[in-house]
Amino acid sequence: MTQNFGLLFLRVAFSGLMLTHGIPKLLKLISGNFEFADPIGIGPTASLILAVLGEVVFPVLIIIGYKTRLAAIPVVITMLIAAFVHHANDPFGVQEKALMYLAAFISIAILGAGKYSIDRK
Repeated sequence: MTQNFGLLFLRVAFSGLMLTHGIPKLLKLISGNFEFADPIGIGPTASLILAVLGEVVFPVLIIIGYKTRLAAIPVVITMLIAAFVHHANDPFGVQEKALMYLAAFISIAILGAGKYSIDRK
């Protein structure tokens, strides 16, 4: 029981916090402003779309517990790029936030959603 509450808290807390980073990007995308960093060389628009997927769409799926393990993978990839590509030359204090999200979403990918989710396993 406490493990399932812990998984619920982990999912809701970290995905909810991730939304605070993703929603401004979503609003930027909706407004038609496609200026964005291009850390992996696919163009700023594609990078912005992938960031919105990784920071809004998949975290919402994680919050509700739908295909949680699979949904965590794009978020993990987004945080890997944030920590090791986009912030590669930044001090550790800047990289640290992306690394903490990375650790949390790797944990979610390994542990799954738990009992309190749409998937209910």
